[in-house]
Amino acid sequence: MTAIVWFRRDLRLHDNPTLTRALAEHALVVPVFCLDQRLLAGRHRSAPRAAFMRECLEELDRNLRAAGSRLVVADETPALALPRLARSLQAEAVYAAADISPFARRRDRAIARALEASGSQLILGPGTFAVDDLSAIATGGGTPYTVFTPFYRRWLALPRRAVQGAPPSLPQPPAQLGSSELPRLGVLPPQAPFVAGERAARARMLAFTGTDAGGYREHHDDLGQPHASGLSAYLHFGCVSARELESLLPADDDGEAARRQLCWRDFYAHVLLHNPGNARAEQQLQLRGKIEWNRSMPLFDAWREGRTGYPLVDAAMRELRDTGYMHNRARLVVGSFLVKDMGIDWRWGERWFMRTLLDGDEASNNGNWQWIASVGVDPQPPSRRMFNPVLQQQRFDPTGRYVRRHVPELRSVPDTYLAEPWTMPADVQRTAGCIIGEDYPEPVLDHAQARREAIARYERARLA
Repeated sequence: MTAIVWFRRDLRLHDNPTLTRALAEHALVVPVFCLDQRLLAGRHRSAPRAAFMRECLEELDRNLRAAGSRLVVADETPALALPRLARSLQAEAVYAAADISPFARRRDRAIARALEASGSQLILGPGTFAVDDLSAIATGGGTPYTVFTPFYRRWLALPRRAVQGAPPSLPQPPAQLGSSELPRLGVLPPQAPFVAGERAARARMLAFTGTDAGGYREHHDDLGQPHASGLSAYLHFGCVSARELESLLPADDDGEAARRQLCWRDFYAHVLLHNPGNARAEQQLQLRGKIEWNRSMPLFDAWREGRTGYPLVDAAMRELRDTGYMHNRARLVVGSFLVKDMGIDWRWGERWFMRTLLDGDEASNNGNWQWIASVGVDPQPPSRRMFNPVLQQQRFDPTGRYVRRHVPELRSVPDTYLAEPWTMPADVQRTAGCIIGEDYPEPVLDHAQARREAIARYERARLA
C-alpha cells in the first residue's frame, strides 16, 4: 500500500498530522513537493518569499534523508504531477494539509477530480492552523463569525488534537523515482532576520515559549526593543506547527496574549474561508466600489520607498525593504497612513506587502488591510482606526531606537524633534546634519487635514 504526502505549507516533520496519518495507513509513503508556477509567478508572487521557501525545502529534504527518505520535487503543476506520480507508484491516496484560500480550494477540487480519474484520491487533513477545522466554527445561529472576540471565546473552548513528534524513520522511495533539482527561486532581502527551515524555527519557538515570552503582554507593541515572537514566517510555511506552538505557551498573561495572536491568524483564515470574495473586494458590501480612492503614484512611491517625511512610517517601510519583515504595530501605522492619510486603495498596500513580506499570508494580510481600512470584519468608525504617526512613534518608540536604526539620516536629531523633524529650527538642523527638504524629506501631507478629508471621504461612501 502506497501513498503520496504532498507538502505545501507544512514544511516540517514535527507535529505533521498529514505525514503521521499516511505512515499509519500505508507501508510506503513518498514525500512530494510541486513547483507550481501559478504560485511562483502569479498574483501574489514574491521573490523574497520564494527564496525563503527554497531554503526551507532544502532543509526539509535533508531532514527527510536523515530519516531514510527524500523529497521528490516535481517541476510542474500539481494537476499534472500528482496523477502521474500516483499512477507510477500505484498510490492509493495523496495526503495534504487543508488550506483555505480561494486559489487553494479551487486547486484542491481540480486535483481531487484528476486523482479520482486515475484511481487515487486526495485526502485533506489538519496541520495548517491551531485548530483542526476552521469551517466547523460557527455562531449560535450557525453562521460564520465576523467579530473577533466571540470567535476567540469559541476558539478557546474547542478541543485540540494531541501534538505528534517527528517520525524516527521513514520508508525509502523507489530508487528509480526521479526528482527535479530545486531551481534558484528569488532573492532574500539583504538583512533577512530569519534563518529558513525547521531547525531554526523550532529553536526560535522553544526560546520564545521558554523565556522570551516574558513581558509579551505588556511590551509586544514596543518597536525599539520588540518582544515579538519572530515566528510569523515559520508559521506561514509550516516550519513549526501552530498547534504545537500553542501547546507550549505558558499558562500566564504573556502566554494568553501570544495565544490571542495565534487566534487572530485562525480568525482571518476563517473569514477568508467563508468570504472568498474578500480576496479582491471589501467585506463591507455597502462600501464596495463606493470609496473615492486617490490614484497618485508619486504618493504611493513615497510610501513604499520610505520617504513620506513621517519618521515612523519611513522607518517601517525601509525595514520592510531591507529585511522582508515589519513589526505588526508598524504594519498598522503604515496601513493607516496609506489608506486614511493618503487616501490610496488598501489593495495597493495589500499587494505590496504580499510582494515583499517573508511572512506574507493571504488571509492575515487581507484581513489586516481590510481591518485598518475600515472595510472588513469587526467594523468600527473609520476615525477609530486612523493612527497619528507622530503619536504612535512617541508611544511605541519613545527613545527613537527603531526610527534611528532604519532612517540613519535622523540619527543625530534630538529626541525632542525626532517624531516631527520638520519642526526643528534651522540651527538645530545644521547641528544634527539633517536639513529638512535636502537630507530628509518634508512631510508629504498634513495629518490633521488628511484626517478630516478621510472622515469626509468615508461619509460620502456611506451615503452613496
